[in-house]
Amino acid sequence: MNASYSLTSGNIGMLISMPHNGQLIPKHIADSMTENGHNVADTDWYIDKLYDFATAMGIYTLVPKYSRYVIDLNRSPSGVALYAGADNTELCPTTAFDLSPLYLDGKNPTPEEITGRVEDYWQPYHQALADTLIHLKRKYGRVVLLDAHSILSQVPRFFEGQLPDFNFGSADGTSCDQALLDRLKNLDLTPYSTIFNGRFKGGYITRAYGDPNNNIHAIQLELSQSTYLDEPSNHYNEQKANQVKVQLKKFVQCLADYTIQE
Repeated sequence: MNASYSLTSGNIGMLISMPHNGQLIPKHIADSMTENGHNVADTDWYIDKLYDFATAMGIYTLVPKYSRYVIDLNRSPSGVALYAGADNTELCPTTAFDLSPLYLDGKNPTPEEITGRVEDYWQPYHQALADTLIHLKRKYGRVVLLDAHSILSQVPRFFEGQLPDFNFGSADGTSCDQALLDRLKNLDLTPYSTIFNGRFKGGYITRAYGDPNNNIHAIQLELSQSTYLDEPSNHYNEQKANQVKVQLKKFVQCLADYTIQE
């Protein structure tokens, strides 16, 4: 256990990672940030609450305590852009999704500060992620990793118009077996719209840990926040959330079923 994340154990070969669920900002970082930074507006709000059924299903979960504004756990520590040629947020973001500054003038994190954040926050999370996958692979043989995210349904910085409800990413089919993708594509998630490898193809975690040749299958879900929040606020709408959780659980059950060796 580490002070920067929470890992819960299960009894099947599946792990749900929620890298953008955290909201905390250490005081020494917060002191250099704008009010927009303090508001952590780009949090994947309530992902842990949406997936609260996972524990009863025997699924392992990994959740950070600190905000993506401290460091983005779904980016390469090298700082390489996630989507070449597109607008990308950094390993340690300096602007919010609406392009507002996160730091006071002259207070953007230095290379030395970024290195420190990698050591303090990024590395512990990824060590736990890697160790858990190794444990699950040894114990169960086949493993599924779900990287769980959510985002506002409209973010002009990254895409035009309205985002589909369920945005699945598998690094263009390289992070998991086609057989698993076929199962997911056959799911009826009505009334929600779905897309595979559209604007979101899976982030660093999906790409780095998905290893279907080694029977570790990774998939990312970017869920539109319009399915459970009163957008543009981050107010949790219980009625909408309960409705989408029915289909979310169906999707997760499909992943869990795939962990069983046939």
